[in-house]
Amino acid sequence: MKYEYIGKSNIKASRLSLGLMRLATKTVDEAKEILKTAFSVGINFFDHADIYGKGESEIIFAKAMKELNVDRSTYYLQSKVGIMPGIQYNFSKEHILKTVDEILERLNTTYLDSLLLHRPDMLWEPEEINEAFKILHKNGKVRNFGVSNMHQNQVSYLKSRLDFDLIANQLQFSIMHADMATTGVFVNTNLYDSGYHSIGILDYMREHNITIQAWSPFQFGRYEGVFVDNPKFPLLNEKLEEIAKKYNTTKTAISVAWINRHPAKMQTIIGTMTPSRIVECAKGIEIDLTREEWYEIYFASGNKIL
Repeated sequence: MKYEYIGKSNIKASRLSLGLMRLATKTVDEAKEILKTAFSVGINFFDHADIYGKGESEIIFAKAMKELNVDRSTYYLQSKVGIMPGIQYNFSKEHILKTVDEILERLNTTYLDSLLLHRPDMLWEPEEINEAFKILHKNGKVRNFGVSNMHQNQVSYLKSRLDFDLIANQLQFSIMHADMATTGVFVNTNLYDSGYHSIGILDYMREHNITIQAWSPFQFGRYEGVFVDNPKFPLLNEKLEEIAKKYNTTKTAISVAWINRHPAKMQTIIGTMTPSRIVECAKGIEIDLTREEWYEIYFASGNKIL
């Protein structure tokens, strides 16, 4: 496993993070095996959200960790707040404070290493968010703050009103969802007909030392399915297989390696609840693709450059 600091924080986290959205479907014993496997490959960063399983994912995680008797100081916990049932968003001071208390109770911990705002709230008031953050930080309940799925203009505006650094932005990024990288080579042209919402995000995050946490690393579209071994993408899978054989590994591992090869030093968030898949993904962290291999995969996926 390789480790990098998350943004400007003192969190030295594994380049592979385990996202726990699906943990709500598992028993405590199953969760223990998942978490033991994660620790065995060097994962020390776990990503939650208050809406995952309506809180059940956090409850199961806490029960499993208690039975495993893992020292809280040996791993990092992140959760997200802001999405409410009915596709509503709420970044009010009251909601943030109340929800964090509920998260801490479910996770059976006194603090979060990182709290992210979960997608933009169109009615947000950054000064109010700052007040909530100050209370949480002063009371020792949250040590660091970040966002998810936010454009650089939103991040810039929020940063201008906060007393805290934003250490992470959770964004979808994969071989088949590479808009953040692709749009950068189509600036000042009319040759690219989508992805304009992604222009500048990647470079802004790098400039301001905000770690990109790449979610859905194996998905195409938004939630349409995985691209690995998908007959819709024969050229991509042929190239992944070719490079996987060179490194004596799997297409899944190469897909992780492709993300982590980017010099932005992203943190890849995997959501698998299958122990063998966790091991497979972790192998990708140790593979350093060449520049040529990275571009070969990029082109095989149907992406273009000028």
